[in-house]
Amino acid sequence: MFRRVLIANRGEIACRVIRSLRELGISPVAVASEADARAKHVRLADQVVILGPAASRESYLRADRIIDACKQTGAEAIHPGYGFLSESEVLRDACDAAGIVFIGPTSAAMAAMGNKTRARGVMQAAGVPIVPGATRAAKDGADVTAMAREVGFPVLLKAAAGGGGKGMRLVERESELVAAFESCSREAASAFGDGSVYVERAIIRPRHIEIQVFADKHGHAVYCFERECSVQRRHQKVIEEAPAANLSDATRRAMGAVAVKAALAIGYEGAGTIEFLVDADENFYFLEMNTRLQVEHPVTEMITGLDLVKLQVMVAAGRPLPFVQEQLVRRGHAIECRLYAEDPYQNFMPSPGPLRRYRPPTGPGVRVDDGVEEGDVVSRFYDPMVAKIAVWGDDRDAAIAKMHAALSELRVAGIRTNRAFLQELLSHPEFVAGRYSTALIGSMGALVAKAPSSADEDQAAALAAILAHRQEKSKKPSAVAPSSDRGWSVTARADALRRW
Repeated sequence: MFRRVLIANRGEIACRVIRSLRELGISPVAVASEADARAKHVRLADQVVILGPAASRESYLRADRIIDACKQTGAEAIHPGYGFLSESEVLRDACDAAGIVFIGPTSAAMAAMGNKTRARGVMQAAGVPIVPGATRAAKDGADVTAMAREVGFPVLLKAAAGGGGKGMRLVERESELVAAFESCSREAASAFGDGSVYVERAIIRPRHIEIQVFADKHGHAVYCFERECSVQRRHQKVIEEAPAANLSDATRRAMGAVAVKAALAIGYEGAGTIEFLVDADENFYFLEMNTRLQVEHPVTEMITGLDLVKLQVMVAAGRPLPFVQEQLVRRGHAIECRLYAEDPYQNFMPSPGPLRRYRPPTGPGVRVDDGVEEGDVVSRFYDPMVAKIAVWGDDRDAAIAKMHAALSELRVAGIRTNRAFLQELLSHPEFVAGRYSTALIGSMGALVAKAPSSADEDQAAALAAILAHRQEKSKKPSAVAPSSDRGWSVTARADALRRW
């Protein structure tokens, strides 16, 4: 086992990896940009190396500086987390050349899955069902038009090197195709350095269901059940749950078997996720493979009892998986919400700034993965996610109720967040029934427009607190405001504001 591991990441995932490393008796080493020099993950680590300025391209995306940090601190391995260089063949090759273990798959596996058109071809050859469409990039407007006519409208234009919803366009009519292709290509080139775009048939109102796979260096692979990730905004996941609701056991098993087949086909090692689109008849199609740990991995851990980070480290150290498929058991239901520093009622405008108050929920079955503490600053330089709040219940109804309670307990001030929006999503009839698709958020336009903004809530809470303070100072009994704002509803705060 390793003595020292460097985490080539920041924020909540760096903090989460550090905790598992400590349980394994491994010394964690952090890296940070100058903007993150006092961040929570730095405070938790044994050592830290400052990589460079705030801009990611000068810090977290510098493979050479990360390798130098390993040499400087004596770290024997690198855990890449997710995002940044987690799926970088360059970093993996640099690790191999320096004799440093990369906790993740080989360069060949990343290359096979890193380009979507190449991945579709590999999966098709392995007998994995793929969404009908091209297995090569379109050359120009005429080429993309020919491809779309063959596939049939509506079509989805997708960046071959893309991810996270960037470089993606839904095109319903041929007259819109060329302009959408050119726009998609420009966006892909800007985001990924590769403007290649391919055509795929658009599956209307699909479900987005993914399978967690795990493979060791000895040819063994398993799947750790599925996660439902259909609650998305612009192809970015917002709420995830495990297991998927209203999915037949036969489909669950079939998807799991196909996911293991896909992992073995590319000689995969470590944690990975096979993502599928599922239609109304439960036909499922390969979408992509993420060759890393997923943001939403906590819900899988909560229903299986596994620590996926520990497993990653053990597999990278050469140990075989400690179980076979038949030994994996799924228990209860888990839901994860992503808490963002943004205002969903102002077109999801980012809201970085100081956390004047941050009191995450606690209690049985509640897990919070975060990279901040009260008094920290949510940086404007990086992703605005503040925390992942995950809950576990005996069944789905219990998990939904627990998540509502957890979000109600959460206290944040100083920034706007999407908490009220998450609560709306959890209360939506389609979500409650477990019969929703990736179109759910798009269907909520009217509801979102009527919702109170978090800015109004913060202002009401702040003024109500001032009222309470003044009344307490004057020692007069108050029928309006308690001594703190804990437990106040938006309505109560607004009422206190009106009285004030």
